Amino acid sequence: MIRKFIVPAALAALLTPSAAFAQAADPAGSGPIVAALGWLQGTLLGNVATAVAVMAVAAVGFMMLTGRLNWRFGATVIIGVFILFGAASIVAGIQGAAS
Repeated sequence: MIRKFIVPAALAALLTPSAAFAQAADPAGSGPIVAALGWLQGTLLGNVATAVAVMAVAAVGFMMLTGRLNWRFGATVIIGVFILFGAASIVAGIQGAAS
């Protein structure tokens, strides 16, 4: 009888987020790694990448409209570009929903 209440309470305690899951600061020695990832993000989301993505979406859209490209593949390319450039918003939404 008591076990019916203890098991769900223990599972709830294990599954709730705590300080161990969400660290407030970067670990020691991660400065170069964080800097490299920041550079990579700036490169992938910079002006040149934005221009290339706009041209790619335009080319894929034109090829889809003229019948030279499968609609499923074209939609995959366009959705991939949206996910790439919307990744920060997607992660912020997930983190907001989790807390």
